Amino acid sequence: METAVTVKVSESALAAAAQQRESLVEKMLGGMEGFVTHYTIYLGARLGYYDVLARHDDLNSTELATLTGTNERYTREWLEQQAVFGILQVRDARAGARERRYALPAGHAEVLTEPDSLNYLAPFSRLLVGMARPIDELVAAFRSGKGVPYKSYGEDMREGQAGMNRATFLQELSQVWIPAMQGVHTRLQEPGARIADFGCGYGWSSIGMAKAFPQARIDGYDLDAPSIEQARKNAQAYGVNDRVNFEVRDVSSPELSGRYDLVTALECVHDMADPVGALRAMRRMVNGTGSVLVVDERVGETFATQGEENEMDWMMYGFSVLHCLPVGMAEQPSAATGTVMRPETLRKYAREAGFQEVEVLPVENFFFRLYRLIP
Repeated sequence: METAVTVKVSESALAAAAQQRESLVEKMLGGMEGFVTHYTIYLGARLGYYDVLARHDDLNSTELATLTGTNERYTREWLEQQAVFGILQVRDARAGARERRYALPAGHAEVLTEPDSLNYLAPFSRLLVGMARPIDELVAAFRSGKGVPYKSYGEDMREGQAGMNRATFLQELSQVWIPAMQGVHTRLQEPGARIADFGCGYGWSSIGMAKAFPQARIDGYDLDAPSIEQARKNAQAYGVNDRVNFEVRDVSSPELSGRYDLVTALECVHDMADPVGALRAMRRMVNGTGSVLVVDERVGETFATQGEENEMDWMMYGFSVLHCLPVGMAEQPSAATGTVMRPETLRKYAREAGFQEVEVLPVENFFFRLYRLIP
C-alpha cells in the first residue's frame, strides 16, 4: 500500500522560487527584443534599406521599395517595425500606411551604414545570423563530441566578423596597439620591415598595417580560402597589394617559415585546434629583435557569474557555445579552447610554445586584451 508523503515548503522558499521565475521570464522576454531587432537589422543592411534611407531626408514605403527593388508590403512592415523600435523616425504617424514618411537619424546612420566608423555595428547582426545557420550540425556535435567546420557558418559569419573588426584593425591596430610595444613602431617605419599576420581573415589588419607602415611588407595567412580571396581583393582596392601577400596556410604547420619584425594573431588563437603549434610557429618566425602580438577577447581572469571584470563573459560564452568551441573542435586532436581564453590559459600555451614571458599591454579596449609574447 502506497503512502502519500507530504513535503512542506517554507514561505521563504516559495517566495524565492517565485522571484527566480519572474527574473528568468524577464530575461528571456528581454532577450527576444534583441533577437528580433538584430534579425530585422540584418534585413535592412542586406537589402540596402539603411544605405538608401541615409541618402534621403525621408521616404515612404513605396519609394523605398522602388529604390531597393523590393516588395512594398514587406518594406512597409519593416519600416513600421523599425519605427516602433526607435531606429527610424516617422514624420507623421497619423498618415495613411503608404503615405507615412520615415527618416534615419544621422547618429543611427553612422552605426548602420558607415563601415569605417568605430561605432559601426550592422555587421554584428550579420554575425549573429551566421552563427545560427548550422544549428542542426551543432546539436549533432554536442552529442558526438565532434566539431562544426567554419565553412558551415557561411558568408554571413565571414562578412559579419570581418565587418565588426574592420575599423578597429584599420585604425586602432597601428595607431594605438602597436605603439604600446616599445620599439616596434619605430622599426616598422624603417626599410625592410616585415610583418606576418596569422589568421588574417579578410585582410583588414594586414591592410591597416600596410597603410600605416609604407616601408613594411606583410604576409597574411589564413586557413579559409574564401577569406583569403576576399583579402586579396581588399588589398587591391586599398592600393597595397604590391606589399601585402595573402596565402591559404595552416598557421600551426612546422613548414611555415620566414623572419619577421612583428608577428600578429588577432582574435584567432582561441579558435585554433592547435594553439601551441601556432604560437610555436610565431616564436620561430620572429627575428631576434622582433615582437609577437596576440589579441584576444577581454574575458574575466577567473570564472565568475557576476562582477565588473566578468561583465562581458555572458556574451563571450554565448559566442563560444555557438561558434568558437565547435569550430575549434572541427579538427582533431583539438585543444578545445573556446572564446573564453583567460590570460592564464594563453600563458600556459605560450610557455609550452617556448616563450619566456607574456606581457599584458596597458591598452584599454572594451572587447580585447592585448598580449606581447617575449621569446
